[in-house]
Amino acid sequence: MSYEMIATLMFSSMMLMLLTGQRVFGAIGFIAVVSALLLWGDKGGYDIGFAAAMKLMKWYPLLTLPMFIFMGYVLSESRIADDLYKMFHVWMGGVRGGLAIGTIGLMVLISAMNGLSVAGMAIGSTIALPELLKRGYDKRMVTGVIQAGSSLGILVPPSVVLVLYAMIARQPVGQLWLAGVVPGLMMASMFIAYIVIRCWMNPTLGPVLSPEDRDIPRAEKLRLLRAGILPLVIFAVMMVPFVNGWTSLVESSAIGAAAAFFAAVLKGRMTKQVFENSVRNTLGITCMFMWIILAALAFGAVFDGLGAVKAIESLFTEKMGLSPWMILILMQLSFILMGTFLDDTAMLVIVAPLYVPLVGALGFDLIWYGILYTITTQIAYMTPPFGYNLFLMRAMAPPEITLRDIYASITPFVLVMVLALILVMVFPQIATWLPDYIYDK
Repeated sequence: MSYEMIATLMFSSMMLMLLTGQRVFGAIGFIAVVSALLLWGDKGGYDIGFAAAMKLMKWYPLLTLPMFIFMGYVLSESRIADDLYKMFHVWMGGVRGGLAIGTIGLMVLISAMNGLSVAGMAIGSTIALPELLKRGYDKRMVTGVIQAGSSLGILVPPSVVLVLYAMIARQPVGQLWLAGVVPGLMMASMFIAYIVIRCWMNPTLGPVLSPEDRDIPRAEKLRLLRAGILPLVIFAVMMVPFVNGWTSLVESSAIGAAAAFFAAVLKGRMTKQVFENSVRNTLGITCMFMWIILAALAFGAVFDGLGAVKAIESLFTEKMGLSPWMILILMQLSFILMGTFLDDTAMLVIVAPLYVPLVGALGFDLIWYGILYTITTQIAYMTPPFGYNLFLMRAMAPPEITLRDIYASITPFVLVMVLALILVMVFPQIATWLPDYIYDK
């Protein structure tokens, strides 16, 4: 049997198992182990899985994963995110669309605290959405704002998805995080520009708050400003030493987790329930990601042993005559297709053993490609009719927001994200400039 046929059989078997409702890591790991045993017998097959487990255990930057997840849950469970939204509500309520703009700012800060898009969606739906609807904002506008803003969680550091990509692609986590900063802020700025333009053209979409809502004593405004700035201080305390080379990435993650914990203690919000919920959620998500990484490494090891990547590269470039850019665009389109029924982690784990080595063989920068993958995943999340985030939003939204409203709300934001993706593809320096500057310095 040819290598191409074996690779096709492995992928089709894996997809079949996923369609039966099996867990992602279980389906991928099972196919990897069975394929290894059938191809290399008892000794070789066992060695591949064992080597993948040892590689995972020895990967020191993986320690950042529980640290950042714990930091995010402490800030979320202790309701510090509530203070953030109150700050935006008070300081930006006098601007057309000001609360929607503030919601995008809230999402950027939540992303910097947590690194998971689901966290941004949950906080935006429970805190921002009711307030925006109560203040007369258009329901389609605000629904799109929350979905688009929450997608920044997998791009703005400390992105948990980029940690997973770093492990599979064998790239430095720090460089990937820095590469996501400028594209993430650029995309947030594009969302804000869209909101400003739409609300300027049609003020009923994002009305200015009434004088009664904005009539708040200056002392209270300053208090909320201090409370809202606290997460920024935590982020700075964590990232400034790392960027300046004073601490390693793992040490910075420990500083961030400790800073979030002590901030909750000082505000009197670190209760036993908050601590237990934070630790329990951190353990669950960390273990899930470790199982997924382990399965992906085992699956990738089988592909490396087969030489399937070289065979597929030859198929695309020599037999089909496709250029490297055409192959890259086809890869991105496949992510959008898979996004109709898979989340970002599953997509990465399924195709990374094939795509990442192929991208490197075609001569593209793997740091830059990690950002392309992340942005494409964001688009796939929100592309009708079966985007992952669309149904998540429907589950969290109030009854008056229908699925039709959700579909209509996200279309302009998807177009903005496609424009951002094109800009990063045409101008790779948008993603590569900051890591190159910091690491060269």
